[in-house]
Amino acid sequence: MNPAEKLKGKKLIEQLFEEGQSVSAFPLRLVYKSFEFKDGAQMKTGVSVSKRSFKRAVDRNRIKRLLREVYRLNKADYLSNISSPHAFMILYIGKEIPAYADLEEKMAQLFRVFSKKISNN
Repeated sequence: MNPAEKLKGKKLIEQLFEEGQSVSAFPLRLVYKSFEFKDGAQMKTGVSVSKRSFKRAVDRNRIKRLLREVYRLNKADYLSNISSPHAFMILYIGKEIPAYADLEEKMAQLFRVFSKKISNN
């Protein structure tokens, strides 16, 4: 993820959670909302892992690194049919530290569900 694609700013994130919609593919949940960004970015994405589920920061950071890497390598496939700018927050809601291959599969599934939901609206 390049810096322009990072989801930052308390107001933006609060607005995303208050007004956004979500889709799930366990152990991932995607909260999304269509936005017009001031910097002209097409997508802004953030990742989050619950402190309640993973007490150790080492574990949370590892999962976040895995999520960001899976997203970075596959975002062209995931977002090829999306025309309007969106903000995404990818939440890890599982209880165990995932394997990379499992995350890759689940993230593809998550974005397929998202694409279907977007195309229906």
